Amino acid sequence: VQLQASGGGLVQAGGSLRLSCVASGRTFSRYYMGWFRQAPGSERKFVAAISWSGGSTAYADSMKGRFTISSDIAKNTVYLQMNGLKPEDTASYYCAAYVSGSIYHSFSYDSWGQGTKVTVSS
Repeated sequence: VQLQASGGGLVQAGGSLRLSCVASGRTFSRYYMGWFRQAPGSERKFVAAISWSGGSTAYADSMKGRFTISSDIAKNTVYLQMNGLKPEDTASYYCAAYVSGSIYHSFSYDSWGQGTKVTVSS
């Protein structure tokens, strides 16, 4: 599975961004897709995950109510709508294809996009 993430940028606190992740290859074999983020000097952390059908979603606690993950099977694309952005949301965001294990852990994903940088100014 090859992944291409886009949509990052600079936004003021309280603003919104929508990230996109286009998948190609054997996407039908990957039940979940996930978003993770990594700030400089920090470990990569779980943001959200979704089944391709859209019927199952999961979020990190700090993102609940602000971020929404969605999927469009026809476009092989997963989205992350981010509202109410805060300076602490500043990070590079990565989409990933799940393989096995806990959807909350980065080691459960084996294909990663190149990352898209989000910067939130105060």
